[in-house]
Amino acid sequence: MSNRTLFLTNELYKYMISSSVREPDVLNQLRRETAHDPMSAMQISPEQGQFMALLIKLLKATKAIEIGVYTGYSSLCIALALPPNGKLIACDVNEDWTSIARRYWGKAGVSEKIDLHLAPGIETLDHLILNGGANSYDFIFIDADKKNYDSYYERAINLLRPGGIIVIDNVFWLGKVTNHKIIDEDTNAIQYLNKKLHNDQRIDLSMLPIGDGLTLAMKR
Repeated sequence: MSNRTLFLTNELYKYMISSSVREPDVLNQLRRETAHDPMSAMQISPEQGQFMALLIKLLKATKAIEIGVYTGYSSLCIALALPPNGKLIACDVNEDWTSIARRYWGKAGVSEKIDLHLAPGIETLDHLILNGGANSYDFIFIDADKKNYDSYYERAINLLRPGGIIVIDNVFWLGKVTNHKIIDEDTNAIQYLNKKLHNDQRIDLSMLPIGDGLTLAMKR
């Protein structure tokens, strides 16, 4: 027994994956193709994708937003978990990466559920707010440029319905968040947001040791 989160050894991690992760073939194929990309570390882990899919089903979500698509693994997890009438607004700026995403969305038969916006995420979120989207989304995933995390979060809070959940990735930032001697824009942005969320009375909060750290913020 333990009264704190345990560090996962390689053996325990392999056991967790083999005993709990049910990764569809299309997701496995996408993950393996992305592994050849020099930036493949940006892709979420299969256990994280499965966890987010479970959250979507628990929420009975029909409207979701993803900020940061990369090659589409997380958006595919979200879209597969959404009901037939569900819709995901996917925000990214990179046409090359999202062309891979589009291909796999097609393979999985979920293209009609996903509305890809190739524009800066802040612009897309502002457009949704201006067009009556406030307090209407069930689930929002933030996994894009870290310097804009707070700007994404504030817009996400506006767009989220009460009881909806924002999921924020990379809140451990490879452990850099514990080193306050580090002065770089991305690390400082995550440190700032983590502290802000801890004191934010608009949400209920949980930070989980999944992947590179995952924060769940439920709007009150």
